[in-house]
Parts: sequence; structure tokens; C-alpha cells
Amino acid sequence: MTQQPDGPREDQRGDEPRIDLNKPRPGAAQPPPAYPPPPGSTSGPASGPPSYGGYQQPAPGGWQQPGSYPPPQQWQGQAGPMSQPGSRLTPAEERTWAGAAHWSALIAMVFAMAFLGPLIVLLVKGNDSPFVRRQAVESLNFQLTILIAGLVSFALVFVLIGFLLLPLVGLAWLVFTVIGAVKSSSGDDYRYPFAIRMVH
Repeated sequence: MTQQPDGPREDQRGDEPRIDLNKPRPGAAQPPPAYPPPPGSTSGPASGPPSYGGYQQPAPGGWQQPGSYPPPQQWQGQAGPMSQPGSRLTPAEERTWAGAAHWSALIAMVFAMAFLGPLIVLLVKGNDSPFVRRQAVESLNFQLTILIAGLVSFALVFVLIGFLLLPLVGLAWLVFTVIGAVKSSSGDDYRYPFAIRMVH
């Protein structure tokens, strides 16, 4: 014989109030919204880009602007400049001819006309490379300046000061011509410290 309970159990009583766990209590923190705030709104999380419909927006700088290109990669281990726009020579050929614009003056000095060396380089390869043309013009202007300085120093021999000027002019010509040949052969856009730039 089973014993019947005297009354309803405590969980079956309908007169006692029940607590709704899904209802927020007063003063409690509000849950985050189901969707992020629209762009430009000051509310919502401050860190990280917003996401819309499960798509995460890239961080600023994560993509290139339309029509832009990534920066060019630098060539490692290559001396001298890369071929410039409008050049029909390789970088190695540019350096070779740019150096020839200077050291060819040493060979042409055998005929006492050092300016012939850079002039020939200018006429032969000046139109093939802007870099070679600049070095040929620079060397040509320096050789013409040294020629003028040598003639003036020779004329001043009669007043004795020319005996001092002629060796100085010759030494400056030799030193700076060699420096120009070495610098331009390594790819530097060399400029002589003094020269009457008559040719452009």
C-alpha cells in the first residue's frame, strides 16, 4: 500500500513567484548587440575592424588603393643604378660606357686632345642611355675647362706664374679624371668639383 503525499510538492506550487533567468536584472551589464553598430558610430568596441554578416573587414593598410602598385623591389648585390627609362643598355653596359667617358680622356691625351674621348662616347652611346650621356657631357665639359686652363697657364709662363700653374693644372686633371672614371664605373652620377659647363 503506497502512501499518498499530504499536499503538492514545492516545485508544483503555483502560488509562489518564479525567477526568469533570461530577463536582465536592474543595474546589470547589458549584453552586446547582435549586430555591430553602423560605421561612424561611437558606440561598440573600439578595437579591431568591424565585421558584417560574418565577413571580417581588413585592417587599415591591408590592401592597396585602386590603381596603386606595390613599391618596387630593390636589387640586392648589384652596384650602380638600374636601367633608366629610355635606356637601351643594360646596367652593366651603362656603367662601362659611363666609365669610358672619363678614362678615354687619358688615352686621347696622347694626342694632346683629351676632350676627344668623352666626345666620341657622347656621339656613339649618348642617345642610348641618359646616364651615359650625363657622364659624357660632364667629362667633356671638364676636359674643355682643363684645356682652357692649360692655355692660360702656358700664356702666363712669360710672367713666371705659369711655371707654377701648369703643374697644378696637370695634377688636377689627372686626379679628377681618374676619380670620375672610378665613380662612374661603379654607377655613381659623378660631377666634377669645377668645370665650365658649356655643353648640356
